Amino acid sequence: MASTTPDFGATHWRKSSYSNGGGGLCLEVADGHPGLVPVRDSKMPDSPTLVFRATAWAPFITAVTAGEPAA
Repeated sequence: MASTTPDFGATHWRKSSYSNGGGGLCLEVADGHPGLVPVRDSKMPDSPTLVFRATAWAPFITAVTAGEPAA
């Protein structure tokens, strides 16, 4: 049976523009996975990757940039 888990081994990660440079709050996201948004902690790159559907990620980012509280 084929795995349905995406392989992020060769993924190019980019640090979020909202991450700070002081060693904390370091979030990385990966492009190139249609319909999905892989997210990881850049301080712990071997930790599990969280994967969100793009349809859920877009409204989350809109809310965060607008300063809305988390639901």
